[in-house]
Amino acid sequence: MELQVSGHKTYAATGGKEFDASLPTVLFIHGSGLDHRSWALQTRWFAYNGYSVLAPDFPGHSLSEGDALTSIEAQGQWLVDFLDAANVKSAHVVGHSQGFLSALELAKNAADKIKSLSGIGTAAAIPVNPALIETALESTGKAADLMLQWGFGQKAQMGISAVPGMQPIAIGRQIMASNPLAVDLQACADYKSGEAVAESLNIPTQLVLAGQDRMTPLNSGKALAKTMNAQVTVIDNYGHMLPIEAPKRCLQSLRDFIGSIEHSE
Repeated sequence: MELQVSGHKTYAATGGKEFDASLPTVLFIHGSGLDHRSWALQTRWFAYNGYSVLAPDFPGHSLSEGDALTSIEAQGQWLVDFLDAANVKSAHVVGHSQGFLSALELAKNAADKIKSLSGIGTAAAIPVNPALIETALESTGKAADLMLQWGFGQKAQMGISAVPGMQPIAIGRQIMASNPLAVDLQACADYKSGEAVAESLNIPTQLVLAGQDRMTPLNSGKALAKTMNAQVTVIDNYGHMLPIEAPKRCLQSLRDFIGSIEHSE
């Protein structure tokens, strides 16, 4: 699906079905250097089980035009404009890592549009080593390799995949090496408002955290959950890249949480 957002062509995956704004909508927001493919399994399940799905590529990423947005605040405002362009009045919002920070800013700017908020492998702040940003400025591919070494758990590093025939580390590198990773990392490093925004929320929230996360450590995620009074699921023996490293476990948590909210209405 293609939309015009802020004057630029924007691509959003819809899970293999035509988008229907009259159905409950789930918005999936990718992390640093990634794109809609992070959510392949999750978007397809929701699209074929009574929901409409949108998983956009941020500007300058993969299939979306425009310059990469240089701050989390700008990404949050862009998400408001994106939902308006898609004629979405409200959505369940799911963000991975940086995508959750962007979702916080979306919630701050347009709380009435958020039915629930789910964070995957994230925290209120995501500090980034300046050396990694410098590496990404010099070579996106080298920085992607470093992030993927840190970002996946032990099983994935040994070549074990949750999806037979697919190697998530190789897929991650293919995506990240072609996207503006340095801009995304700098935006994360600069963002300082996450805890204050999280504390102000008055919507159903959940966090799905990874036991082997070395990029947004488990204790940081648990601290965020306490701030938001969020439901917490910890997936042990997996790393930061949960949506593509443990896609079925991640999906189950989203199904249960979002489904419980829909069924209670």
